[in-house]
Amino acid sequence: MMNSSLYDVSINALTGNPIQLSSFEGKYILFVNVASECGFTPQYKDLQHLSDTYPNLVVIGVPCNQFGKQEPGNANEIQRFCERNYGVDFLITEKIEVKGSNQHPLYQWLTKKSKNGKKSSSVKWNFQKYLVDTEGKLIDYYYSITKPMSSKITKHLKG
Repeated sequence: MMNSSLYDVSINALTGNPIQLSSFEGKYILFVNVASECGFTPQYKDLQHLSDTYPNLVVIGVPCNQFGKQEPGNANEIQRFCERNYGVDFLITEKIEVKGSNQHPLYQWLTKKSKNGKKSSSVKWNFQKYLVDTEGKLIDYYYSITKPMSSKITKHLKG
C-alpha cells in the first residue's frame, strides 16, 4: 500500500480553526497526546521548554480522554488549564481519539506502517510522543516515561 503524507491529514486546533500541517514543512513536529489529570501532566512544562529551546521544532499537544478519563475538560477548560498551570503557548488540537474504531486520521498515520512507511505502534498512555522530521516522515515514537528534553528526542533536533 502507498504511504500517505502527514501533510494531507486534517485536524483542528482547540479553537476549532483548521491546522494545515503542511505549513510546518521544513520543521520537526512532535505530537503528544496530552491530558490535564495525569501523573505525566507536569511534562507540559518540559514540552514548553523543548518548544522554546528548538526553533526548528513544532510541538503539538493532542488532548485525549481515552486513558483513565484524564482529559474530561472541554476546549476552553483545557486551554485555560494549559496556560494557567504550565504557561503553554504551543499548539493544542481539538480533543480526539488516538486509538480504537474512532481513531483520528492523524493517529492512523502516526501508528500504522501502511500509512507512515516506517513502523506500526499503539498508543499506550497519555504523553506518548511521535517525532516527525522536516519532510513529514516519522522518525520514531517514545512512551510516556521518555521526558520531552530526553536526548532520545533532542539528538534529532540538533542540526
